[in-house]
Amino acid sequence: MKLLFAPASPYSSKVRMAARHLGITLEEVRVNTAENPSELLDANPLGKIPALIADDGEAVFDSRAIMHYLHRISGKALYPKKDTKRTEAEVLEALADGISDSLLAIVYEKRFRPPELVSQAAMDRQWEKVNRGLDYLDAHLPKIGKKLHGGHFALASLLGYLMLRFPGEWEGGRTALTEWPAKFAKQFEAYPALRPKA
Repeated sequence: MKLLFAPASPYSSKVRMAARHLGITLEEVRVNTAENPSELLDANPLGKIPALIADDGEAVFDSRAIMHYLHRISGKALYPKKDTKRTEAEVLEALADGISDSLLAIVYEKRFRPPELVSQAAMDRQWEKVNRGLDYLDAHLPKIGKKLHGGHFALASLLGYLMLRFPGEWEGGRTALTEWPAKFAKQFEAYPALRPKA
């Protein structure tokens, strides 16, 4: 299987960590979405990453769709079996991904709009969502037991992206949240290598 990804992408990081955890080997191909590479557009008409190309040529895109695909082909080893626990994992993943969405909106606002058109109000609205989400996570952190699930990898990817793009801007007063990555790395040793990187 082939994964089209970018190393700084929290969504790519989540999928790469989950695959490593499940023992699924991926051929990882770095792509630059700004260049609209044909291989990416053939796999995902939206031109977004990550995109997975299965051995039979089937393309699976959107990180959550890929996570559920990995869950199925691994013998259902990525999400809890009990309905209530699975819902908790899926909601955690949705929250972490949603915070990542807001962070990326801020990065894109600064990076791709002309300086005179950058909207501080728009970035402030996104940062409000980020703060609410991080406060919630700090108060409701998931336990790291023997079994890791999709929600854990989503949270680890989000925090890795914060450490990469927003160092010093999110940690204040969130002791539990800032300590979580080190605890996660003890359970998942590949985390330092697979978290979002420039």
